[in-house]
Amino acid sequence: MKLALMVLLTIASLILIASILMQSSNSAGLSGSIGGGAEQLFGKKKSKGYEAILSKISTVAAVLFILLSLALVTME
Repeated sequence: MKLALMVLLTIASLILIASILMQSSNSAGLSGSIGGGAEQLFGKKKSKGYEAILSKISTVAAVLFILLSLALVTME
């Protein structure tokens, strides 16, 4: 059981790393961080497409990573 969870944790971590590295950068320095937050808040972000899919994959992989890590820690 512990080995299966460790394998799943490894897969989730690799998916998380790959999905974060494949996303494009949204910041353009300090001015991009100030202006970019307002654009995201008021809906200028694309809701469909490649970036949205990568964002959802990153979220799911991060949640799986946290849950599997907690499960492995509590098993010991």
